[in-house]
Amino acid sequence: MSRFFVGRPIVAMVIAILMVIVGGVAMIGLPVSQYPNIVPPQIQVRTNYTGADAVTVEQSVATPIEQQMSSVKDMLYMQSTNANDGTLLLQVTFDVDSNIDIDQVNTQNKVAQAQPFLPADVSSYGLTFQQSTGLPMLGISLFSPNGSFNTLFLGNYATINIVDELYRIPGVGQVTNFGTSEYAMRIWVKPDKLAKLGLTVGDLAAAIQAQNNVNPAGRLGAAPTPKGQQFTYTVRAQGRLLKAEEFGNIVVRLNPDGSTVRLSDVSRIELGALDYNQIGRYNGKPSLVFGVFQTPGSNALAVANGVKAKMAELKKRFPADVEYAISLDTTLAVTEGIREILITLLEIKASVIATLDQDFDAESVPTFCEDLGVVPYLQEFF
Repeated sequence: MSRFFVGRPIVAMVIAILMVIVGGVAMIGLPVSQYPNIVPPQIQVRTNYTGADAVTVEQSVATPIEQQMSSVKDMLYMQSTNANDGTLLLQVTFDVDSNIDIDQVNTQNKVAQAQPFLPADVSSYGLTFQQSTGLPMLGISLFSPNGSFNTLFLGNYATINIVDELYRIPGVGQVTNFGTSEYAMRIWVKPDKLAKLGLTVGDLAAAIQAQNNVNPAGRLGAAPTPKGQQFTYTVRAQGRLLKAEEFGNIVVRLNPDGSTVRLSDVSRIELGALDYNQIGRYNGKPSLVFGVFQTPGSNALAVANGVKAKMAELKKRFPADVEYAISLDTTLAVTEGIREILITLLEIKASVIATLDQDFDAESVPTFCEDLGVVPYLQEFF
């Protein structure tokens, strides 16, 4: 075969040119960003035991779930993180060849078996299940360059206007807020006054739960109606409380003498953040930082490009003095690797074209082979 091509350089050049053309056409549609799955899929289980410390969460919440989870199919290992703010994060990692959707169903079934052993507060709060790769793909910082808005406003703005939009992008599995979260009504209890009045935090929670709800009031003039009734009116009663003053008027206890103990008497009420456990910084300035996680098996480059395009679109609707920046991008290494591969392919293509551009003939082949230093290799085939 080697003697055939060495003796017929024109045939060799034609075949080489055809290979270059076919390779160039194929390179346009080559899925350079798709690789086999090498990262094991992960299911995250989250819940909250309000008011509990890390040891209590570990003993009463994490242990019952882990006991049931130890026998789930295709599981490699699991890790639970219990915090002093009452949160639990259980990360269950499965085999790379497993089906992530089936893994999530199996995880939910095992947690359902453990729910009878969980505290009632945890069951009422609920447990969430999310597919994740474990590490954020992108980190996005939202900040106010001139300090017009604080992180609480930025966090609430992102929750309402950005997070839901990012979840609609194919391949985005989770968007986690690493800074100050959205607005919440904060009730700071005064323990000295509670002790004097013989009240507990449970009494306050029960009063808030009973009086901060939606009360359907029905209708006036609804059927069956007396003769001559022609109109029906829907009664709208006060719904959930919105202002700190409205929460302060919640009645905690009625005393025998007719006086009342209201929530404002035993606490300080203000509109603040849902939690203060984390703060975000970008170049030293207060900012909201949220991480974007991709779903297992998704194309990282496609997901990252989709997120970047969506953020550029959302930026047009940002309030004045609100900017964003990509503070973490794990796809840069993949993009740079692909760029280097393309450069190498172009260099090889240029060298082949330059080689084929020489004037070949049968007499010049031995001299050309000596110039390339391939004579020792060709001798093995003759």
